[in-house]
Amino acid sequence: MSLKVAVIMGSASDTDTMSAARDILEEFGVECHFEVMSAHRTPERVRNFVTQARQDGFGVIICGAGMAAHLAGATAAQTTLPVIGVPLSGGALGGTDALYSTVQMPKGIPVATVAINGAMNAALLAIQILAVSDASLAERLAVHRAELAGG
Repeated sequence: MSLKVAVIMGSASDTDTMSAARDILEEFGVECHFEVMSAHRTPERVRNFVTQARQDGFGVIICGAGMAAHLAGATAAQTTLPVIGVPLSGGALGGTDALYSTVQMPKGIPVATVAINGAMNAALLAIQILAVSDASLAERLAVHRAELAGG
């Protein structure tokens, strides 16, 4: 069974930036669930989704959020699946606040964190994680890397 990747974001206004993750996942043939849910406005929805994610066939969860950027940490606190945080630009600090919020998780609750607005790299990292146990995906990733290098 191929594992899916969830791409969740805290606000509908994050859709344009987070679409880069969905696009890369689709390019690699990885099934993607793309949805808005907020750690602050819909915490029960986030909890229900995250606690059921493994049983629903997900292998990685990507969380995009700006400012306080609580989504990735709230997600990681409720699952042992790999969580990748995408700090999003916006607000008075241009995404630096989101970066600090995403990267500063307490011991024992890791969140892999990519650059501000780094949704594409988050998707590639998710693909690398899944490729550990999927030889076909690993081969597609190797081809992609060779193309990046001009080969």
